[in-house]
Amino acid sequence: MAAMRLPGIIRTTPFRLTMLFLALFAAAAAAFLGYIYVATAGEVTRRADVEVSREISSLQAIYARAGASALNQALIERAATERPFLYLMMDATGKPVTGNIAATPVDPPGAEAHATFRVTETDADGAVVRRQAWGRQVKLAQGELLFVGADIGEAQGYVLRIVRALWGAGILVLVLGLAGGLLISRNVSRSLSGLQQVVSAVAAGDLNARAPVRDVGDEYDELASGMNAMLDRVERLMAGLRHAGDAIAHDLRSPLTRLRARLEAALIEVENGRADPTTSLAEALEDTDGVLRTFNAVLAISRLQAAGQIPNPQLFDPSELCAGLAELYEPLCEDKGLEFSVELSKGLKVRGDRSFVGQALANLLDNAVKYTPTGGAVMLRVRQRSSGEVECSITDTGPGVPEEDRARVVERFVRLENSRSLPGSGLGLSLVQAVAEAHGGRLDLDEGPGRVRGAARHPGRGPGLRTALIFPPAE
Repeated sequence: MAAMRLPGIIRTTPFRLTMLFLALFAAAAAAFLGYIYVATAGEVTRRADVEVSREISSLQAIYARAGASALNQALIERAATERPFLYLMMDATGKPVTGNIAATPVDPPGAEAHATFRVTETDADGAVVRRQAWGRQVKLAQGELLFVGADIGEAQGYVLRIVRALWGAGILVLVLGLAGGLLISRNVSRSLSGLQQVVSAVAAGDLNARAPVRDVGDEYDELASGMNAMLDRVERLMAGLRHAGDAIAHDLRSPLTRLRARLEAALIEVENGRADPTTSLAEALEDTDGVLRTFNAVLAISRLQAAGQIPNPQLFDPSELCAGLAELYEPLCEDKGLEFSVELSKGLKVRGDRSFVGQALANLLDNAVKYTPTGGAVMLRVRQRSSGEVECSITDTGPGVPEEDRARVVERFVRLENSRSLPGSGLGLSLVQAVAEAHGGRLDLDEGPGRVRGAARHPGRGPGLRTALIFPPAE
C-alpha cells in the first residue's frame, strides 16, 4: 500500500513553525500553571501555619497560667464557637480528652509534628464532604498533647478553580493558535504559489514571467520585486547574449570572408609567382588580429558582467596610471595635430583592478584621438569631486554624441552613423561601462567644451564629448 500523505497545508513550513510555537507555548503554559498552583497552595499552607501557631500560643498561655483544666474549658468554649480551627487535647498516653475531632492525624500519635489530613462533614443537603486541613501538634509541660488544625479546603478549592480556568484558557488559546496556524499557512502558501509558478515558468524557458506584487509593502512584495528585478536582468543579459551572438556573426562575417578571399588570392598569386607571400601573410595576420581583438573585448566584458565586481581589488593612485597613459598618447596627438593637455590631482586612491581601469581609460583616449579632427584638442583629467568620488575624464572637441544616443552607445556593437567609416567594433564603450559597474562606479557622457571656432571650415568639429569614469571613495 502506498504510504499515506498528509494534506499539503499540514506539510508546509509555516504550519510546522506554528505547531512548534504552540508546543513551546503549551510547555511554557504548563510550567506556569504548575508554578501558580505550587505557589498558591504553599501560600495557603503558610497562612494556615501562621494562624495555627498563633492559636497554639494563645492556648499554651492559658495552660501555663491556669493548668490543664482551664485549657480543657477553653477548648470546649472555642470548639462551640464558629472559629475555623480543629482542636484535640490528649493526656500523656495519647488518649483523647476533649476537642472537636476524634483522633489526631499525627503519626505516631505522641510526636510533635505537622500533619495534612482530611475532614469529613455533612453539608446542609445531607451530602458527605471531605475537605483538606492542616494542623500542628505540640507537647505541653505536664506531658499532655495539644493538636490544633485549620480547614484549608475552601482556600484550596478556590486555587483549584483558578487553575482550571487557566487550563481552559490555555486550551482555548491552543485551539485558536491551531486555527490561526492553518489560516497563516494558507495565506503564505497562496503568496508563495505565485512565486513558485514564476519559477516553474522560467525553468520551462518563459523569461517574460513575473511575480505578482500586491503593493502592500510586506516581505513578499520585497521578494517578488527582487525576483522581478533579477528576471529583468536575466532577460536583458539573455537578449544581450543573443544580440552579441548575432552582432559577432554579422561583424565577423566581413573580416573572415575578407581573410578567406585574401588567403585564396594570395595562394593563387603565390602559385603563379605574381605576389610576395610575405605581404599576403602580413595582411591576413592583420585581419586575424582584428578578429581576435573583437573576441577578447567580448570576453573581457562578459567576465566583468558575470563577476559583478572586481576580484581581489587593490588600492592604487589613478593619477599615476593616467600619467603613464599621457606619455603614450601625447605623441599620437602630436602626429595627428591635436593639442593634448593633462591635469592630474595626485594622492587620490581608487580600489579596484589597475589593468582594467587602464584598459577602460585607453579605450576612451583611443576614441577621443580617433574622432577628434586635426586642429582639435584632447584633455585628460583626474580630480576628486566634492562628494569624495574620484573622477577620471577625457574631453575632446570632436563631433560628440547626440543626447538621445548616449544611453544606446554603451551597448555592445552599437556604432553611430558618423563612425561607420572608421575602424572599430563598437565594444570600446561597452567595456568601459562594464569596468565602471564592476568597480561600483559609473560612466557619464556629456558635451565637451562647446562648438569650437571655425567649425564651418572644419567639418567634424562640434560640441565635443566629455567621458568620465567616476569611482566611489576608497575605504
